[in-house]
Amino acid sequence: MNLQNKVVVITGASSGIGEACAYAFANRGCKLVLAARNIDKLEKVKQHCLTLNAETLVVKCDVSLEADCKNLITQSIEKFNTIHILINNAGISMRALFADLDLGVLKQVMDINFWGTVYCSKYAMPYLLKEKGSVLGVSSIAGIKGLPGRTGYSASKFAMNGFMEALRIENLKTGLHVGVICPGYTASNIRNAALNKDAKQQAESPFDESKLMPAETVADCMVKMVEKRQNNLVLTTQGKLIQWLNKFLPNWVDSLVYKNVAKEKDSPFK
Repeated sequence: MNLQNKVVVITGASSGIGEACAYAFANRGCKLVLAARNIDKLEKVKQHCLTLNAETLVVKCDVSLEADCKNLITQSIEKFNTIHILINNAGISMRALFADLDLGVLKQVMDINFWGTVYCSKYAMPYLLKEKGSVLGVSSIAGIKGLPGRTGYSASKFAMNGFMEALRIENLKTGLHVGVICPGYTASNIRNAALNKDAKQQAESPFDESKLMPAETVADCMVKMVEKRQNNLVLTTQGKLIQWLNKFLPNWVDSLVYKNVAKEKDSPFK
């Protein structure tokens, strides 16, 4: 796909991978619709996109709300008349043992990570089909292998993966491109905003964020996925290794994942 003048809708565009995607697609000559709950941060991202000569619309949107997702697509069409690419990036994490947490934590994570993807994809679908465009889901290694202490997050990403895979197969004959990318741990504020057992932000990341994969690396890979119309991409050697080993040595990988999570700062296993 030649991305020049293509209309790209990006959810969760106020920071992290979403923000990096905004700049990456702007550099390819795309027109942008940026969505997130924090309109002030969105405006700052927009201003940078304008310096890259990208026509940009910002829309305040909580993807857990169906009406907000419908409004996002409506405003996109009113501004640009069509949608070529939808990036379902908005997401939230959590960190607590299932035995300890309030079930509202799981519901909130599922509403944002899974239902947000469903809502936005549903309302964008007529335009994406017309353009034979692309819809991408930002999943995670946690959607390939369950992460202890992050049951809700893993569940939401497994659900997204299944939804996107079924959607891809449904559209084998329509020309719609459906892709899923699974980054490893990526530098962003997702861990700071992750919910604890009481559905409150944990505020502090358990990792040294400076040593994690840059969001810009993920964004560049996503642009290439759209250009090449790739279906699936697992990033990092660790992620690819886990995916492969889990097919043959699942019990050993269970133990390995448990030990790694137990070593985290303020691990729920301690």
